[in-house]
Amino acid sequence: MSLDLLQVVLVQTRFPENIGMAARACVNMGSRSIRLVAPERWDREKARPLATPKGQGVLDAVQVLPEMSAAVADCSLVIGTTARTGGWRRSLLSPGQAAGEVAQALERGEKVAIVFGPEDRGLDNDAIQHCQRLVTIPTNPEASSLNLAQSVLLLLYECAKAVRARQHEPAGEKAPAEGGSGRVISSADYERLLDNLKDMLLRLDCLHGDNPDYFLMPWRRLLARAQVRRHEYDALMGLCRQVRNKLDGSKKA
Repeated sequence: MSLDLLQVVLVQTRFPENIGMAARACVNMGSRSIRLVAPERWDREKARPLATPKGQGVLDAVQVLPEMSAAVADCSLVIGTTARTGGWRRSLLSPGQAAGEVAQALERGEKVAIVFGPEDRGLDNDAIQHCQRLVTIPTNPEASSLNLAQSVLLLLYECAKAVRARQHEPAGEKAPAEGGSGRVISSADYERLLDNLKDMLLRLDCLHGDNPDYFLMPWRRLLARAQVRRHEYDALMGLCRQVRNKLDGSKKA
């Protein structure tokens, strides 16, 4: 088990030099994948000096995607980073807690994404919606700002440490990965399930039509905590389909 399945997702990054330093942090900790979402300025050549020779392979493999949903579509666990609290930014994990969940997901063979926002403002609420977990790095309140690459390095270090600790646990003492058997559904499936759930709840007048996505947030949080497996996904999708068919049948009658 390594960090090969861990994706570092950088959203609307402003400076290519920071991407270069993030690439160096990735290779230091054994992660090989950076995905950029709508970077403000992306210049691979400007990033190269900061990546050092060891990080060039990570830079060469960087993927650039137009939106966050595409960047995390194949990931079963999406962890967003935030320094802000309040609103929907509650139940924040510490770096160690987040790393423990990452290690368990990687052990199941699932892809994981850790998402970092722009240097000047962090992840916005639209990006946060795509995250099943949120992590914050405790800092001195009088000097709380961290460089993007520092944040990447700190979280990847915690993940690498958690993976190594899990590998070295005696087989008889290792706690089973939480959440039951089977792999957790991907982020794309998670969004598909939420779309069907939203449609069903709107038809049942259980969501306010003027801002359904906001009132769907408790369901997002519930399903994220549940770590939905494939057979559970199929059951929930079947429920949405049956309710929709019943409602359509009632209208025809």
